[in-house]
Amino acid sequence: MFRSATRTTLALLALAALAALVASGCGGQSDAASDGGGKLTLVAYSTPQEAYEQIIPAFDKTAEGKGVQFDQSYGGSGEQERAVEGGLPADVVALSLAPDVDKLVDAGLVDSDWSKDKYDGFVTKSIVVFAVRKGNPKSIHTWDDLLKPGVEVITPNPFTSGGAKWNIMAAYGAQIEQGKSPAEARDYLTKLFDKVPVLDKSARESLQTFSAGKGEVLLAYENEAITAQQKGEELDYVRPDQTILIENPVAVVNESGNRNQAEEFVRFIRSEKAQRIFAEKGYRSVRPELVDEQTYPDPPGLFDIDRLGGWSKVNDEFFDPEGGVIAQIFQSQGKSTASD
Repeated sequence: MFRSATRTTLALLALAALAALVASGCGGQSDAASDGGGKLTLVAYSTPQEAYEQIIPAFDKTAEGKGVQFDQSYGGSGEQERAVEGGLPADVVALSLAPDVDKLVDAGLVDSDWSKDKYDGFVTKSIVVFAVRKGNPKSIHTWDDLLKPGVEVITPNPFTSGGAKWNIMAAYGAQIEQGKSPAEARDYLTKLFDKVPVLDKSARESLQTFSAGKGEVLLAYENEAITAQQKGEELDYVRPDQTILIENPVAVVNESGNRNQAEEFVRFIRSEKAQRIFAEKGYRSVRPELVDEQTYPDPPGLFDIDRLGGWSKVNDEFFDPEGGVIAQIFQSQGKSTASD
């Protein structure tokens, strides 16, 4: 049974994340020369790591980024938020969904106007897709196909992963877009999670599980599937006709000791240069002029979270750990709702 994170739990999460950050070696620190530019700590959800590992050196080459060193920490969005709340040092947070940043606002760690810019606080966009085995041997094309006999579905735990929440709302919203009632859409989620054999903590861990041979379908960000292909993973991906638009936020932590550099970095990652790097890794740019509609077509039934009432309503209805829709499904199936 899930219980709200205590101060002790938050502190332990922060220590675990700090240990991972310190242990990340060259992957966690830029190659910038230590010539007085200061240091920034980027705390991010798991999937954009490859993009930031190219964006940070590009920032180092700018006048604003010269000499700035970086520590980086990657993990499930919910866990990363709780770690920062528990004391993990951070200058910039790049999380999976806006409510995770809003929790840091409530904790007094991010300014309440973080989303009051022309990008609405977002830095990247994507959609939920089906990653399938090479050649799509199970002929997975629609949401109904996920319920076929002999099909196991891989998706992470929504109580630790923001990506999992996007996956779930894509599945639920797809039913609504097909004309199903809310009750029928909730029933679909119950049947879907009957097909889920393991709940990893992050989207990246779920990709690793799928790559290791578990499951026939992975619910994933479009960019995650593209990055996996670029790395040589033997998989294909399918854009279902009905799916959700993913929007990923970024914010400066107000206790940053290098706030000017942090704000410059956030400006840079929305620049054309950085957005093109994101696009190379499969993301849809927040700059409309950079979105290649042939490479990234909009599915005919694309919808956003507002179609389902917005994150405040959705979190209360679906992801409340005590009585939300997903908690009820997990409890009925003997799945853990624990986030720690």
